[in-house]
Amino acid sequence: PAGSMALAASLLPPLLLLLGRPGLGAPGQGAGTWSRFARLPYPQDQLFLHDTFPDGFLWGAGSAAYQTEGGWRQGGKGASVWDTFAHRPATPPGSAPPGPVGGDVASDSYNNLFRDVEALRRLGVSHYRFSLSWARLLPNGTAPPNPAGLAHYGRLLARLRELGVEPVVTLYHWDLPQALQDAFGGWASPVLPRLFRDYAELCFRHFGGQVRYWLTMDNPYVVAWHGYGTGRLPPGVRGGPRLGYLAAHHLLQAHAEVWHLYNDHFRPAQRGKVSIALSSHWIKPQHMSEKNIRECQKSLDFVLGWFAKPIFIDGDYPESMRSNLSSLLPEFSEAEKKYIKGTADFFALSFGATLSFQLLDSHMKFQQLESISLRQLLYWINSEYNNPQIFIVENSWFVSGTTKKDDAKYIYYLKKFIMETLKAIRYDGVHVFGYTVWSLLDGFEWHRGYSIRRGLFYVDFQSHDKKLMPKSSVLFYQKLIEKNGFPPLPENQPIEGIFPCGFAWGIVDNYIQVDTTPAQFLDSSVYLWDVHQTKKLIKVDGVYASKRKRHCVDFAAIRLQISLLQEMHVTHFHFSLKWSVILPLGNLSLINHTLVHYYQCFASELLRVNITPVVALWQPMIENQELPVSLAKYGAWENTETVQAFVEYARFCFTSLGDHVKFWITMNEPSVKNLTYTAGHNLLKAHAKVWHLYDKEFRRSQKGKISIALQADWVEPACPFSRNDQEVADRILEFDIGWLAEPIFGNGDYPEVMRAWLHRINSVDLYNFHLPYFSEDEKKLIQGSFDFFALSHYTTTLVGSEKEDAVKYDHYLEVQMINDITWLHSPSRAAVVPWGLRKLLKWVKSKYGNVPIYVMANGIDDDQNMVHDKLRVYYIQNYINEALKAYTLDDVNLQGYFVYSFNDKTAPKYGLYSYVANQYEAKPSLKHYREIIGKNGFPGPETPELLCPEEVASCPECHFFRTRKSLLAFIAFIFVAFIVTIFFITYYSKRVERRYK
Repeated sequence: PAGSMALAASLLPPLLLLLGRPGLGAPGQGAGTWSRFARLPYPQDQLFLHDTFPDGFLWGAGSAAYQTEGGWRQGGKGASVWDTFAHRPATPPGSAPPGPVGGDVASDSYNNLFRDVEALRRLGVSHYRFSLSWARLLPNGTAPPNPAGLAHYGRLLARLRELGVEPVVTLYHWDLPQALQDAFGGWASPVLPRLFRDYAELCFRHFGGQVRYWLTMDNPYVVAWHGYGTGRLPPGVRGGPRLGYLAAHHLLQAHAEVWHLYNDHFRPAQRGKVSIALSSHWIKPQHMSEKNIRECQKSLDFVLGWFAKPIFIDGDYPESMRSNLSSLLPEFSEAEKKYIKGTADFFALSFGATLSFQLLDSHMKFQQLESISLRQLLYWINSEYNNPQIFIVENSWFVSGTTKKDDAKYIYYLKKFIMETLKAIRYDGVHVFGYTVWSLLDGFEWHRGYSIRRGLFYVDFQSHDKKLMPKSSVLFYQKLIEKNGFPPLPENQPIEGIFPCGFAWGIVDNYIQVDTTPAQFLDSSVYLWDVHQTKKLIKVDGVYASKRKRHCVDFAAIRLQISLLQEMHVTHFHFSLKWSVILPLGNLSLINHTLVHYYQCFASELLRVNITPVVALWQPMIENQELPVSLAKYGAWENTETVQAFVEYARFCFTSLGDHVKFWITMNEPSVKNLTYTAGHNLLKAHAKVWHLYDKEFRRSQKGKISIALQADWVEPACPFSRNDQEVADRILEFDIGWLAEPIFGNGDYPEVMRAWLHRINSVDLYNFHLPYFSEDEKKLIQGSFDFFALSHYTTTLVGSEKEDAVKYDHYLEVQMINDITWLHSPSRAAVVPWGLRKLLKWVKSKYGNVPIYVMANGIDDDQNMVHDKLRVYYIQNYINEALKAYTLDDVNLQGYFVYSFNDKTAPKYGLYSYVANQYEAKPSLKHYREIIGKNGFPGPETPELLCPEEVASCPECHFFRTRKSLLAFIAFIFVAFIVTIFFITYYSKRVERRYK
């Protein structure tokens, strides 16, 4: 039924509950995360979840002072360690890239406070996370405070209050005052926790009445390990592991000091909450072994657990750190453990491009594989740290520094992370109450400078006024906040209904298995059986039995294939002929009569079991494009002689097979990616000539139909709100489909978009791509040379206009290929996007009218190890349901659907039959497809019964009689004459007998 996948989705939460939601957390319990997620139902668990977040969920954006404020010498601000680090002389001299230096100006938020707040208003966020600059409030790191700094943040908080935006304030986001580094050695000194407490007290007194959520510091792992261990980041101290662990020790003490300060002196009046923003990566085992899982657990202990376990569990470091690091790791006294334990009112999590695949020390992966699964990390935290309330205070990915408006890559990572958060809440029982996009606007991205962007709003760093320009991600996030997630939409729901009478349910095999080895009884030799000695047959030389004609029963391979097809209950079978084998020399001087006879037999056997053969004359393959060698050698389709050779080949096929074949494809899936414009030009003329040949000389007697089958994957603009991306998508559709479709199904000439684009790039970029012109007679020949629109559709591609990834950028068409990582993907990374088929069918109708359409191939590869063939079952179910929507809701004249492919022997990993050890075995997807065929779609309780007239069974015996009417009349005459003669003989014999009596 149509609702089966919806039902499966509705059952998913209970299924996950059976697998276990985290109970009361304890150190080490997170280790069960990997095995749990390995057992989740596939592919249902990987499907996009259309649902909303809990009421009151917090949506926000964030920024950090050094990344965005600028104004490094304005308003009495002191120097920070990042100011000093960014102004170091380049090594070697002159090697520094031109452009802004560090965060001196950055996004200039210090001078554009109202600009930033207006951006927040436009987004509609509930909260804004920002950090206070310690060096702006206390230029020397200690008293006295800077009045200009206090006034600046006061104005920001007042404006946020006017808009009803909740401030989430970070006291320390990596920008330690340089004075404290110089005087004490920074976080390597035990003095810093007390100084940090003094700074926090200043902030609580001045701003605490307006702030409900405080974060003491951001990502202490990066500060300690790369600030004082490796020296990769400010203050750039290369103290090795020992100093890194010591700095972390002091950071934990400082955090605890501030939490207790707020808890004891400010919480009663201000009623706020305090936590620490901890950053983490995610890691997955190379193999699902206990040893590798232990190493993954250790990796998380060494990064996140390093700070989370002391705060959320028992005040001490993870056991794996203590047992592995020995004397390198400082120790807490029992009093310190009690003081640190419990010093967080919620779990503030940072996850994304800052740490993952960037600042995570490679040794801390413990030879396992880094990943970006936010959902699994959330589950691990829930299991490991006693079900805390989680606030995601930083999350996103990044785009290239050259990307301006259409940040599609950023959008799809955002979509993935937010959807994983939703699944963690709905499926896994994780308590997440807020989400923060990083960041509000483009800024200085730490060690990566301005080479990447992470903002929702674009900033031109070279401009003076630093105006904000909303990117496409702004519209995406804005709409998501309005809807509080991804609510189910009617178009996402399966429908009930059935296809019309006579709908073609088919299966595809590129080339049928051809085995022309004759059966043993065709051997005319005479043998003696030596029953006494060798027990073998001995051939008698020179003695032969009389020969008989070949019969279809002689080909054993045909019987097996026909029986397999019968098991499917399909009505049509689509395969291609081998031009290169039928006419090896490319002309009629040499004909492979054995193969032709084989094809005749195969087609007649299909008819005998009521399966209609759908036969393609030519399908390009890798070797010689499946052309006869003599044609492939001399230009293939570039050579006009190939056109005439194809016409003669088609005439031969129509003559030899036309009595059995009523459904022809001239060319099956000609690959436009591998065609020159000249080759495509000749290919179109060849198709048109063959269509007219059939129409004039064979249609009346054979009563068949003929067309061309085009590969037609859907192309979707990566940014749905972008006019530029829509133009790119339209252009690709015309180049991929319209190139061959428009001359045949449209106006007889190439799409105007193609001609205009080629003219543009030839004149601007000095290319020399020539798109040939058709004569008026050729246009008339080609236009309308079809009986139906046949297309092959497998997947959907996203395209964008802004160059992001050079590997996936097409300079010729100026298109960037984008991947939506929330889509389900096959092992070969083909995207499973059922709605793309419906959009394609609507597009064909809108472009070419109410033409009859056949989906001639639709399929997906699957891993042989996938349990029960589930991906293909899902694929077939949902693609056919989208086809039904196109037929029912969009009034598309859809007349048939064919699954690709018949078996794994001819199309490995795509077949509905597996092929192992010379045996075919039906996969579950075959049985599922058969059920859909049996019901003619997805009938429901409200679906009216469709009464179809009984079809007359077609068979080769019937065909034999139909094509030999004169002979049959003569035989009938002889038979009648014989009966009459016998009657008269009998009659007169009896009269004679009576006379003599």
